Amino acid sequence: MKRVTMQQIADHLGVSKFVVSKALSGKGGVNEHTKSRVIQAASQLGYFAQKNAYIKNNEGEPNVVGTSGMQSVIVLMPNIRFQTKDSLYWGKIMEGISRELEQKGLGMVIVTESRVDSFVHVLNPSGIFGMIGVGQIDSELLLETHRLGIPMVLVDHEDDLIPTDTVFVNNTDAIARLCNHLIGLGHTRLQFVGDVRFSRSFQDRWIGFRKALEQNGLEALKPIDPMITLDGVDSGEFAGEFEKWLAKMKEKGQLPTALVCANDSIAFGVMSTLQKHGIRVPEDISVTGFDNIDDADRSQPALTTVHVPKEAMGERSVKKLLERIQHPELTVEKILVSADIVYRDSTSGPRKQ
Repeated sequence: MKRVTMQQIADHLGVSKFVVSKALSGKGGVNEHTKSRVIQAASQLGYFAQKNAYIKNNEGEPNVVGTSGMQSVIVLMPNIRFQTKDSLYWGKIMEGISRELEQKGLGMVIVTESRVDSFVHVLNPSGIFGMIGVGQIDSELLLETHRLGIPMVLVDHEDDLIPTDTVFVNNTDAIARLCNHLIGLGHTRLQFVGDVRFSRSFQDRWIGFRKALEQNGLEALKPIDPMITLDGVDSGEFAGEFEKWLAKMKEKGQLPTALVCANDSIAFGVMSTLQKHGIRVPEDISVTGFDNIDDADRSQPALTTVHVPKEAMGERSVKKLLERIQHPELTVEKILVSADIVYRDSTSGPRKQ
């Protein structure tokens, strides 16, 4: 296949090769708008997908020495407001990463830097064994890692611009099976609760929801996409908007019989609001979640949800990173880890009218 050159990218955009080189080098001298255009064009033309697009680190075995004197892997988790090691979701993934690295005799350096200029100081290609990115990460941070030829694996996130190995739970199939369970109970008015712009996982769960309804000949209600903002999913700020939506639907007599929530945290907020308005769960409306965080079995009622093997995702990311380091020529993979449905008390058959 013919190689894509910087000159071709420059001709495509009508800029100089010098501008393209600056934008792709990670150095300054190019404004953000132009840099974004160059990156987008490079991706569309296949520049990042070709081998040796960037200078690779071939000077022997990479070596990061931490305080313990062992080789270490950088774990990048820049959304420090909500994606922390204490999180009931992200913390479990981090435990899996840490445990697997320890078994392999490797250390872990957690990096929470979200600014590219500061992040660059951490990325010394001659001293990094590899990187695992956890959760939402800005494209520029990933581009800088890719530019330096550092092997990386992303967990619960992918970037359309940068080809890299990823590890996800099988979101689409898992939520489709959950919806089929609800439909089997007799539900025909199902509503998805979650902002598909929040993450790739939410988008895949929405696709699985629609897939189940289409396969069963049901027409989905209008999604609540505009209701939940990106920040509101993690902070719980969506509760007020959900309450307004609930009042409107109740007044119209158009309440669904089941609410399929994009994750457990949303489900907790939904159940609390329903109960506040005298709507019983599951007698009036069934509610499901996704993730099976530790609080799911302690909620009132206990939450029917999808169990995400979070530690296993972390462990798998380490194994994939080591495989990528040993065999850089392998095809990029998207690894889907299977998930199981946990049936609890928040679901039942629909109330007879």
